[in-house]
Amino acid sequence: MAEIEHIISPLSAPWCGWTMLVLLLIAILSEWLQPGVITQAALSLVARTDRTYKEAPANTFGQLFIALFRIGTLALGLCLCLATDGPFSFVGFSVICGLILGMLLLKMLCNQLLDYTFLLTRRAVAPYEHYANIATLATLVLYPAILILMHVGTPVAGRWVVGIVTILFIGMWLYRSFRLFVTSLRDLLYLMLYVATLEILPLAALYYLSEKTLSVL
Repeated sequence: MAEIEHIISPLSAPWCGWTMLVLLLIAILSEWLQPGVITQAALSLVARTDRTYKEAPANTFGQLFIALFRIGTLALGLCLCLATDGPFSFVGFSVICGLILGMLLLKMLCNQLLDYTFLLTRRAVAPYEHYANIATLATLVLYPAILILMHVGTPVAGRWVVGIVTILFIGMWLYRSFRLFVTSLRDLLYLMLYVATLEILPLAALYYLSEKTLSVL
């Protein structure tokens, strides 16, 4: 009798397992190139502001690889969240990775404009570094959840997991931002405006575009 492959989740397609392995190797390589980059992310919530971003020596390739890990893990999480009854293609995953990269580049340009306008780098050491640390921490939580849901998960469970991780990420980012930037009510209003326009709105747009991409591909 021919063996019948039972795909419980769309992420149990063969290429997904290889993608998860590559992402794990990328994370290990980033830690090897920049020792402490993952530890720094895990401790970024409790470390002192003047020490948070000086634990690990700067390494361009290490930062690049951990950024690739974040993008790939988030893309798989979105695929799991938006999964249908059947498996999806590697092309869809690649397009979603491109959408995430485009969103990050647009955010970087907006942050540079804000920095130029409000001189944020003069108020705190590396004011945007904590964003990358929190994003790394959130994807480190999402990665093992994806591994589990690849075999025993459902689209509904995937949506819950991705939603919880997203809320966790925004909550951790807000907590750290309060410690770094908020000293008055005006700062709080600016922070809320920033979150609404450059965090929640881009995430909603990314979710919508990813959903449309997977429905077409």
